[in-house]
Amino acid sequence: MRERLSATAVIADDEPLLRYHLNQTLAEVWPQLEVVASDQDGKSVLASIKQYQPDIAFLDIRMPGLDGISVAKALKSIDKVPLIVFVTAYDEYAIKAFDEQAIDYLLKPFNETRLLQTCERIQHYLKNRYSETQEGNKLSIDVLKSLVATIKSPANQYLRWIKASKGDDICLISVDEVNYLHAEAKYVSVYTHDDEYLIRTPLKELIKQLDPDVFWQIHRSTIVRVDAIEKVKRDFTGRMVVYLQDTGEKLTVSRNAQGLFKQM
Repeated sequence: MRERLSATAVIADDEPLLRYHLNQTLAEVWPQLEVVASDQDGKSVLASIKQYQPDIAFLDIRMPGLDGISVAKALKSIDKVPLIVFVTAYDEYAIKAFDEQAIDYLLKPFNETRLLQTCERIQHYLKNRYSETQEGNKLSIDVLKSLVATIKSPANQYLRWIKASKGDDICLISVDEVNYLHAEAKYVSVYTHDDEYLIRTPLKELIKQLDPDVFWQIHRSTIVRVDAIEKVKRDFTGRMVVYLQDTGEKLTVSRNAQGLFKQM
């Protein structure tokens, strides 16, 4: 952003780690933005908006009590309505979000580049809001269609980080750090170069959220990051085995998945 404006914002998300992630990323892309409140539910953020009168509200849609859409509806009765950015993992709410005059819609997991685009859109809007008519302040139909098309784009839906547990801690792991995922019983183990974490999301759900050019499901219980593979070999029985770089770990390839390696 060439010229950064000063502004205030509130954040609402029922996941503490996601609130932290958004807060930290905003500090990187827009240092002049002051986050005046960070809340975990709709009722709390509504009170914060009335108290602090921020310029922007980053609202999760699925929250305890009042959801993000309900918060947006309730804001219509206050004097200073902030610009609304909905932040959610569920793209089916896109049209409802824009019905509530959201200036943008961030689909989790978002990256710094996508958040920067949002901040640039907000700054452009803030610069011009007082010179435009009330009607002109509303997002045009063409802009809405463009934003919804962006949201629906598969490229924006791939996971960029995974929330997993290690002992009593909850950690955010970049997918770039993941070597492979392996399902056992009720859990899926997430293996990085030097650590192991647990998640409950089934592999059949995870594979839909991972970039197919980056992650391959080589067995019904195993997903591997392609560039973590050092080599693929067959043993004397004809079984194919993947060897990982650095760690030297061996992962079995099912017969159905052997076709993935024909061009390697």
